[in-house]
Amino acid sequence: QVQLVESGGGLVQPGGSLRLSCAASGFTLDYYAIGWFRQAPGKEREGVSCISSSRFSTRYADSVKGRFTISVDNAKNTVYLQMNSLKPEDTAIYYCATDRFPLCISEHTGLHALEYDDWGQGTQVTVSS
Repeated sequence: QVQLVESGGGLVQPGGSLRLSCAASGFTLDYYAIGWFRQAPGKEREGVSCISSSRFSTRYADSVKGRFTISVDNAKNTVYLQMNSLKPEDTAIYYCATDRFPLCISEHTGLHALEYDDWGQGTQVTVSS
């Protein structure tokens, strides 16, 4: 059974860093596009970053470009989101999601929640002094 489990969230001061992990079980991530999303209270779920199944293509929301990095460790079947220079507006629940469709291969795909079939339960990130 497909399962995605996020971890690594927590409370961090502005300017700090966190690395989120999303461990997959029941399937291999090798042939899946992967996305990271976040949802703040009262707001819609927002695409943060994605990586294509070939791993050749990545995308980032404008709000996180230059601060966040998505990566995949195939041996551990885990995807990461390194978040640096965190800001209070980054506070949200962060989710990973996967799909076998060829997503994140152009500027038009990969950062929309409806594109993804499988989701983790989320991990809370709070940026506050």
